[in-house]
Amino acid sequence: MSASPSPSAPSLLPFPAVVARLRTAGCVFAEDEARLILAAARTPAGLRAMVDRRVAGLPLEHVLGWAEFCGLRIAVDPGVFVPRRRTEFLVRQAASLAPARAGAVVVDLCCGSGALGAALGAALERVELHAADIDPAAVRCARRNVGAAGGRVYEGDLYEPLPAALRGRVDVLLANVPYVPTEQVELLPPEARVHEARVALDGGADGLDVLRRVTAAAGAWLAPGGCLLFETSERQSASAVEIVARGGLMPRVAEGEELEATVVIGTRPSAESPAVRAFGD
Repeated sequence: MSASPSPSAPSLLPFPAVVARLRTAGCVFAEDEARLILAAARTPAGLRAMVDRRVAGLPLEHVLGWAEFCGLRIAVDPGVFVPRRRTEFLVRQAASLAPARAGAVVVDLCCGSGALGAALGAALERVELHAADIDPAAVRCARRNVGAAGGRVYEGDLYEPLPAALRGRVDVLLANVPYVPTEQVELLPPEARVHEARVALDGGADGLDVLRRVTAAAGAWLAPGGCLLFETSERQSASAVEIVARGGLMPRVAEGEELEATVVIGTRPSAESPAVRAFGD
């Protein structure tokens, strides 16, 4: 997040006092966070409440009500998954693969706040944007972000709520699937483990359960030459590639060293190739 340059206001708590409270609570970037909170607060009572929530461990983005993502201010409500900066690499990959024509069809599955779809919609010219999530709180939040980009958001499990007319037409399918193995969820930082919906974190026994379900049906929704993109860990990438290939898509891995991001891309062949059929047998 970029810091606002207004560190104090006469009627509010002084900047040093806010910094001190945040630092005592373990906030590594206390000065930057203090500037953002002070810029957002409208009253002394509101400021104290925001600082109290942050000190209690609420993610800064939930305290502010927004997260910076791909240069956009994305609304993020309490309990909703906070978009990670590393996921900007996924959006950049998707933008580079999207059709050059206007009106490309983009779907953001497991959309959370809708940050990925909104960011890709902002990067492309006149997209047809759709998003879906199973979490009602996430859907309410995504409707503000995706709606501002001219898109529509649906509530339901993966592809189930999407309009049937999208089948075979999707040019870019973003799926920010949860990929943390169940037994490792409890090892996550409290900001995620306590304050974000478990459905947005828990990927099943090996972290790849939701991915399997996404890839199993992706080919039916993608247009010929369309791409599925999702983030995973470096450790899981080999298994993820195999899953994508068995789903009939041509897989490859993109690595973003600066953001420590691993993205797997699966492309629906324009015509099914013998190599893809053999992998799926």
